[in-house]
Amino acid sequence: MGNTELSKSKAYRMPIIMMVGLGLILFLSAGSLRYWQAWIYWTIFSALTIFITEYFFTKSPELLARRWEHKNQESVRKAPGFFNLFPLFYFVASFDFRFHWSTVPVWVVVAANLMAFLGYVLIIIVFRENRYTSGNITVEEEQQVITTGPYAVIRHPMYTGMSLMVLFAPLALGSYWALIPALLYIPWVIIRIKNEEELLLRELPGYQDYCIKIAYRLIPSVW
Repeated sequence: MGNTELSKSKAYRMPIIMMVGLGLILFLSAGSLRYWQAWIYWTIFSALTIFITEYFFTKSPELLARRWEHKNQESVRKAPGFFNLFPLFYFVASFDFRFHWSTVPVWVVVAANLMAFLGYVLIIIVFRENRYTSGNITVEEEQQVITTGPYAVIRHPMYTGMSLMVLFAPLALGSYWALIPALLYIPWVIIRIKNEEELLLRELPGYQDYCIKIAYRLIPSVW
């Protein structure tokens, strides 16, 4: 019993840090708890984060261990540091609320939250389909090419979900200006996918045949 509780405590540690950290960034930067756009976004993010942690703690605790692993085990090239600054959109959006730089219609905020929600749901589906997803770009000994679910349509559906979350978050938070740092995500994800595919082609048996069969990496009929 004690070991189970300890394992569950470890499983929830990172999600709670993420939720609290995001809340502090949004509301401290905004200088107000009346930032209603942030409440909607934070509530959706937190609810799905708790769901994904509880679900996979029960169904696949090893997946959570991989996702929350932060040791630098990657053997691929990294994107230039400048592109890693895209999460600054959280600060920009909050300062936007504080200083009233943008006036985003309510329907746009609601629609953007829906798109970000769908992005997170897609990531959950990816986790269910591919238990080898990890916070690091690595290939494990028993890893196999996944060709079912969203992987039957595009090669990197998790990054598609992340793209929806990141690129619609500024509007969900009521800011046009926050789109500027968020757009850094586009070159970041392109570089990361290309580097990841170099590793997979080199080390994962069957991945080259999979790439021939599934032509698109991120967006069907686009790229």
